[in-house]
Amino acid sequence: MGEKGAENKESQRIQFILRIAIAAALGGFLFGFDTSVINGAVSSIQSTFNASSIHLGLTVSSALLGSAAGALGAGWLADGIGRRRSMWLAAILFILSAIGSGLAPRLIDLVFWRVVGGVAVGFASVLAPAYIAEISPAEMRGRTGSLMQLGIVFGILFALLTNYLLVLATQDQEPLSNLGPMAAWRWMLISELAPAVIYGIMVIRIPESPRYLVQKGRIEKARIVISKTLGEPIQPVIDRIQASLGNRDNSTIVDLFSRRTLFLPIVWTGLLLAIFQQFIGINVIFYYSNTLWESVGFSTTDSSLITVGTAITNVVTTFLAIATIDRLGRRPLLLIGSVVMTISLGLMSWAFAGAPIVNGAPLLSGASSFVTLIAANVFIFAFGFSWGPVMWVLLGEMFNNRIRALALGLTATVNWLANFIISTTFPVFLESSGPSFAFGLYATAGAMSFFFVLFMVRETKGRELEDML
Repeated sequence: MGEKGAENKESQRIQFILRIAIAAALGGFLFGFDTSVINGAVSSIQSTFNASSIHLGLTVSSALLGSAAGALGAGWLADGIGRRRSMWLAAILFILSAIGSGLAPRLIDLVFWRVVGGVAVGFASVLAPAYIAEISPAEMRGRTGSLMQLGIVFGILFALLTNYLLVLATQDQEPLSNLGPMAAWRWMLISELAPAVIYGIMVIRIPESPRYLVQKGRIEKARIVISKTLGEPIQPVIDRIQASLGNRDNSTIVDLFSRRTLFLPIVWTGLLLAIFQQFIGINVIFYYSNTLWESVGFSTTDSSLITVGTAITNVVTTFLAIATIDRLGRRPLLLIGSVVMTISLGLMSWAFAGAPIVNGAPLLSGASSFVTLIAANVFIFAFGFSWGPVMWVLLGEMFNNRIRALALGLTATVNWLANFIISTTFPVFLESSGPSFAFGLYATAGAMSFFFVLFMVRETKGRELEDML
C-alpha cells in the first residue's frame, strides 16, 4: 500500500510539472501564432491601406524588431517581478495586440500594435524556456523544455489553418472580402485573442519559479514549489540555489562580460547557438514558402498545400525530439541535425542552380522539382528534431542561476535580430541571384554549425541547473 501510494504521489508530481510547463509553453504557441498569422493578411493589408512595398515590408517585419526589444528586456523583468508575473504581462500585451491589430484604422496603427505583439513574443521567447527549466527535474528537463518548440510549431500550424478557414468562410479570395462586420484579414489578426486569454488565465494559476523565490528570500514558498516539482530533498536544493546566486539579489549586465573575451565563454556559446539557428534559413521556409514555390512554377493552391504540409512535418518531428532528447542528449541531436540540414540545403541549391530561367525566375520541373520538395521537407524534418527544440532547451538550462534570465534575454534578442536579417535579405537574393545562392549560403551555415557544436557546445543532459558554469 505504501509503495502504491508513493507511485501515485510520483505520478501526481509529474502531472503537475507537465501542467505548469504546458501553461508556460502556451507562450510559445502565441510566439508561433503571432509571427505566422500576418502572412495570410499581407495582400489584404496592402490593398486596404494602399501600402507601398516598403511600408508593407515594415508592417510585416516590425513585429520581429519588437520581439528583439522584448527579449532584451525580459531578463530584467523576470529578475525584477518574477517569471509568472512577467508571463502574465506578456499575455496582456498579446491581448492588446490582437484587438489593436484587428481594429487598426491606419497602417501606422497596425504597425504599432504589431510591435506590441512582437514585444510579447520576445517576452515569451525568454520567459517560457527559463521558467520550464527552473521547475523541471534534470531527468525530464529536455522533454519539458521541448514543449516550448512544440508550442511554437503548433502556433504556426493553427495560424495557417485559421487563415485558411477564414478564406473559405468568405467564399472568395478577394483582398477586401468581408466576414460579418469586418474584412477577413482583420478576423485573422484578432483571432489571436482567444489563445492569449487562455494563456493569461493559465499563467495566473502556476507557481513562481523556486529559483526566483530563493533569490528574493521567500524560502518557505520556495520549499512548497520544490516539494511539488523537483522531487529532491528540499534543503540541499535551496543550498545549491543560494550558492549559485552568490548571495546577490539581482544580476546585472556586467555579469555577462569578461575582460579577456568580451562576453563570458558560455554566453558566446549561447549567442552562436541563437545565430546559427536562424542562419540556416529556417524562417525563409516559414515566411516565404508560398512566394518561393510560386516563383518556381507551382500554383497558388499547390504552394499553400506545400506550406501546410511543411507545418505538419514540423509538428510531427518535434514529438520525435521530445521522445529522444533526454535519452540521446542535446549534442547528438544538434550534430545529426546539422549534417542532414547541410545536405538537404545543398541539394536545394543544386536543384535551383540547374533550373532554366523563365520570366526572370528558375522554373523547376521533373526530377529537380521532386528533389527540391523532398529536400525541403527533409530540411524541416531535421530542424524539427534538432536545432528547433534543442536550442531553446539549451538556452533555458546552460546558464547558471545568477545570469540565466539576463543571458537568455540577450541570446533571444540576437536570435530575433538574426531572424530579421535572414527574413529581409531573402527577397533580395530571390530577385538578384536566385534561390540557389541563398540556399548555398544556408548550407554553408549548416556545415559551420556542425563544427561549432562539436568543439564549443557541452552536453547538459542530466545535470542540475546549479552545476552549470
